[in-house]
Amino acid sequence: MYRRCQPLAPKHKFKFKNKLFSLDATVVSLCLSLFPWASCRRSKGGIKLQTLLDHDGYLPAFVALSPAREHEIRKARSLSLPKGSIVVADLGYTDYAWYAQLTAQKIFFVTRLKRNARFEVLERRKVNKTQGVIADQTIRLTDAQTQQCPVVLRRIAYRDAATGRRYVFLTNHFKLAARTIVNIYKERWQIEIFFRFIKQNLKIKAFSGNSENAVLTQIYAALIVYLLLCYLKFMSNLSITLQNCLRLLQLNLFRTRTWQELFQPPETMPSNMCNYKQLTLALA
Repeated sequence: MYRRCQPLAPKHKFKFKNKLFSLDATVVSLCLSLFPWASCRRSKGGIKLQTLLDHDGYLPAFVALSPAREHEIRKARSLSLPKGSIVVADLGYTDYAWYAQLTAQKIFFVTRLKRNARFEVLERRKVNKTQGVIADQTIRLTDAQTQQCPVVLRRIAYRDAATGRRYVFLTNHFKLAARTIVNIYKERWQIEIFFRFIKQNLKIKAFSGNSENAVLTQIYAALIVYLLLCYLKFMSNLSITLQNCLRLLQLNLFRTRTWQELFQPPETMPSNMCNYKQLTLALA
């Protein structure tokens, strides 16, 4: 389904042509008394859903299900990404050896820099402080981190005008503007939206069976439904949300309709509605 969606998916919103991915994980909580195989703490159970989100259409390009206690970086090291692509990850994926591995494979990354990271500044570039960027530096990690990641990296400090919070980003991409790097990391929020959607709309909070196979099957079925919704949205070429698309399908489960007829605006409109979007929202 991912391969079917790829040719139809809209490109990401940035001007550069590199593929853009976000990498993150979420935990699906499970009752330990019903799912003893999913133990992660003394009184809690869960399964970790690690996803690589393709920003061309916001499609899950890679999914790995593992015990909740397993660290995310183990799956991240085994990923095979296209040459020249950009992967965005949060602080939970901090691993300097992995950064060196990505650089050697000519894959770019954007992440946050830990506060306790030790480094030396090799070069300082001019910044446009009106855009919130307060530092743009070429650095080399020092101490024990040097052996794990001997390559030079780029450190960008940014202050959010709305909140006043200061963020420090780390990347191996030196050609993009500093503010573009900041915006790339902000775009990582789309993977959080993806997790929220599948949890709230695709029935992966309550499970039909208690075995590991039953849980995995239900989660993968939910992911297939997500891709089917994306496929319908791309094919219909309508500017409606996936949630409204899902609601429309739920209201027409027992009707025989082609997808063209399903998404075609009705011929007669209620007097208190002026367009199809309002009708869809009303049905939802």
